[in-house]
Amino acid sequence: MVQFLVKRLIGLVFVILAVTFITFIFGYLAPGDPIRALLGQHQDPVLYAQLKHQYGLDLPWYQQYWNFLSGLFHLDFGYSFHTQGRPVSEIILQGIPASTELGIWALTLTLLLGIPTGIVAALKANTWLDTLIMGTSLIFWALPAFILAIFAQVLIVWLDKVTGYPWPVANWGTVWSYNWSDIQYKIVPVIIFAALGFAFYARLTRTTMLEVLRQDYVRTARAKGLHEGAVVYRHAFRNTLIPIMTVLGLAIGTIVAGAFFIEQIFNIPGIGSAGLQAVTDRDYPVIQATTVLFATCVVSGNLLSDIFYTLVDPRIKAE
Repeated sequence: MVQFLVKRLIGLVFVILAVTFITFIFGYLAPGDPIRALLGQHQDPVLYAQLKHQYGLDLPWYQQYWNFLSGLFHLDFGYSFHTQGRPVSEIILQGIPASTELGIWALTLTLLLGIPTGIVAALKANTWLDTLIMGTSLIFWALPAFILAIFAQVLIVWLDKVTGYPWPVANWGTVWSYNWSDIQYKIVPVIIFAALGFAFYARLTRTTMLEVLRQDYVRTARAKGLHEGAVVYRHAFRNTLIPIMTVLGLAIGTIVAGAFFIEQIFNIPGIGSAGLQAVTDRDYPVIQATTVLFATCVVSGNLLSDIFYTLVDPRIKAE
């Protein structure tokens, strides 16, 4: 297992390096001049040259890329183009707590609702309950995140007018604080984020569970007179977990990355919101930092999936 993990870690390092190079080249070749955009109407040639030298943009591309890599090893992503003099690492660190909180609660709610619902749908296959569950999940799966978020905000505004009870439409409240006023800010974004994952996990669990329930060992367990709960959860569900763990590792790895559109629509001060704002501002250092962070989370999630395999099913060998 140790040898396997070492090999995977080496491979993940090369993947992250490839992501850094692609991200850097896209930023380097992007049209426009970020320094001129920063100066706006004050196009002073002397100040322009000073800022370009300050950000290292007067160097050859390979030297800029090497400086970018050197900074990554020290967790130094440089300085923001849009907010002059502000370190990018400060922007990223400021957004991590809100994105992490949103991701953890949404993933928890997704698993608590999606997996049991998928099991029920599989056990009641081809009944009205199965049709209702799968139809609902298909609706959530088909609708984009920003559509659900905007619809939720419109519904909140309508309920505010009808009931006269004010409910916050946006913002996040205090991070990791759960008094009633903070919960009001957080509950709707968490539900919207969880609804997308619920649809996926419910459908995946149902499909996998139906396949497992048709296996010979399940029929044998029932023929031996085992209780239905033991057949479902001790024998069938354990094998159902294998494909679920594939996506669960990725989901855990991308918790910090957050939900870009949900954070932007609900004005949540997370990494996703900072990344989208950086695209609008042509703030390439922030874009590069968020992309590298997201790539690191994804490859770490892949590694977690491989580890989960061996925990769920000992028959799966590392090699």
